[in-house]
Amino acid sequence: MFRAQSTMMRSSIFAVLFATASSAAIIDWEAAYQKANASLAKLSQNDKINIVTGVGWNKGPCVGNTAAASSIGYPQLCLQDGPLGVRYGTSVTAFVPGIQVAATWDRALMRERGQFMAEETKGCGVHVLLGPVAGPLGKNPAGGRNWEGFGADPYLQGIAMAETIEGMQSAGIQANAKHYILNEQELNRETMSSNLDDRTMHELYLWPFADAVRANVASVMCSYNKINGTWACENPYVMDTLLKKELGFKGYVMTDWNAQHSTAPAATAGLDMTMPGSDFNGGSIYWGSKLTQAVSSGQVSQARIDDMVRRVLAAYYLVGQDSGYPATNLRASVQGTHKTNVRATARDGIVLLKNDGNVLPLKKPTKLGLVGSSAVVNPQGMNSCTDQGCNTGALGMGWGSGAVSYPYFSAPADAIRTRAQADGTQIGLSASDSTGSVSSAVSGADVAIVFITSDSGEGYITVENNAGDRNNLDPWHNGNELVKAVAAASDNVVVVVHSVGPVILETVLAQPNVKAIVWAGLPSQENGNALVDILYGDTTPSGKLPYTIAKSATDYGVSVSTGNDDFKEGLYVDYRKFDRDGVVPRYEFGYGLSYTNFTYSNIFVDGRPTSGPATGDIVPGGPADLWETILTVTVTIANSGTVQGAEVAQLYVGYPESAATPPKQLRGFGKLALEPGASDNVAFELKRRDLSIWDTTKQAWVIPAGTFNFSVGSSSRDIRQTGTLEVP
Repeated sequence: MFRAQSTMMRSSIFAVLFATASSAAIIDWEAAYQKANASLAKLSQNDKINIVTGVGWNKGPCVGNTAAASSIGYPQLCLQDGPLGVRYGTSVTAFVPGIQVAATWDRALMRERGQFMAEETKGCGVHVLLGPVAGPLGKNPAGGRNWEGFGADPYLQGIAMAETIEGMQSAGIQANAKHYILNEQELNRETMSSNLDDRTMHELYLWPFADAVRANVASVMCSYNKINGTWACENPYVMDTLLKKELGFKGYVMTDWNAQHSTAPAATAGLDMTMPGSDFNGGSIYWGSKLTQAVSSGQVSQARIDDMVRRVLAAYYLVGQDSGYPATNLRASVQGTHKTNVRATARDGIVLLKNDGNVLPLKKPTKLGLVGSSAVVNPQGMNSCTDQGCNTGALGMGWGSGAVSYPYFSAPADAIRTRAQADGTQIGLSASDSTGSVSSAVSGADVAIVFITSDSGEGYITVENNAGDRNNLDPWHNGNELVKAVAAASDNVVVVVHSVGPVILETVLAQPNVKAIVWAGLPSQENGNALVDILYGDTTPSGKLPYTIAKSATDYGVSVSTGNDDFKEGLYVDYRKFDRDGVVPRYEFGYGLSYTNFTYSNIFVDGRPTSGPATGDIVPGGPADLWETILTVTVTIANSGTVQGAEVAQLYVGYPESAATPPKQLRGFGKLALEPGASDNVAFELKRRDLSIWDTTKQAWVIPAGTFNFSVGSSSRDIRQTGTLEVP
């Protein structure tokens, strides 16, 4: 939790908007369950089975559909991808991927993105939008779908999950937290087992799902993989013990598409809805009439069926979908002015990695040279590849079911050319990755800008021999050689990287003429416009890395598994591993430069927590006292530079030695916009949870006794203020 006046003001404005839009519709779980129980009493057994069974693949208007129940006025439920907008929508916004909004570290933008996505979803008559994503967490930097989530830290993921879900559900849409759980790679995802210890499960992978449950998420999607040898979607420990009992989840669990393997075992383990109700050829039907038979034969209790239905109906009533809901129409025009959020998240998620000699921002150069195939939109058309399954032209998102079609695409060269015309700047362009056509484009240019990429996606599509997961962490399309060629032809080179995740930049950095690196991430439809905002200093860069960029791919200590994955790295993922092993990253987690400077002072640690376990009643998210604020760390931040800018202050906690934890872990962040010379206080509010570890013996969250270290800084390694606290 973080408090600051400027962000709070924005947040409170959003809160008023949410309340105005939807306060009449939103109720709490208790009221939703009362409605659900009343409806349950009116349903036939056939209706009940239909409510929890998809109608089959390709047999309805949406990617997932259940049959209507006329006795209670319950509609044909429509479930649709995905985590960045309405898949197959013909007039929808292509919001930025999760990884880009994570790089903004801006709660208000996260929440607004969720709200705007949901407004479009509701406008299309879709009931359940299949997102947001907290799995994969991103332990493996080459993982194909990491870009759909919010970065390689569970705290950052958790905050982003909660903000997104609350934004979505405030607008009357059922959110879906996915993929639950430990689906960390695409290779063999439907056959492999992710084998994990209890503590790592709680402290890393389950953590953001707890935030989702705390935010009253309507539904959770169980994943394709096995967990410790048992399929996620028929795993009683994962679905019932952890999610429903320990986290107090009141919504329903649905399968990932065709992730079901049984009738009765799935039902008794805690599965509540099967999707899409068959495999992709119309076979493998496990529920429907088979579930009816399983009840008749005593394999599944009637109480379990009623519990499934009650959960599905309660989620429907929770977000007010029983009143005035639009009919399903994926052709509805619903974009409104939502591109403002795409522009803001694309822009504020750009991370400035290097800026020698203040080559940026650009100041009306006489000539700019632009180089690289990703400077321009895909020549075949911005939506010419199914599910964005190619890396041709400018990159805005990864590929797979989590992608959508672009309504328009602002490419870098087009946006820069528009600005150049206004400034009287000449443009040279080589929209190719061939090193032979570099010199003509950059000859005589004040600055040469070279564009490189790296892409990934879902495993059902292979792009340039990358079957979902990336084969390596190098730039695609000969990117290193392209940068070398440009650096040999120009004294002032700016490298712009559009990527799904970390790229090894050592060859790029070895070129003395590379003066700046702009990490532009995955900016979706506003790619070029957002980049121009930063390149020209209309906005000061404020993005921070949501993962570590290493000097070598081997430094991460993990790789895509060819068989089962035993998660031997345990808690030591991303910066936790680098910190423990004393490995120096190229650019650390939380890193990002600005066009201004910020100074930190006056750290104050306020609170008197005591050691021991959380013992509160179970509420959504876990024991109630786990969510109580027990400590506040405050710090003063001043803009000591010459331009307005925003700083993301980050709080890292080091636990007592007896806790055997990583050296430091993110436990707070806040983004503060400041005019030159201005200062303000940031207050990080820590919950009991933020100081607790999972005690595998007590099976409880416990605050350990001893010395806690609090580090506040501009990144995970640029620490500006430290404080300590003895916990008895």
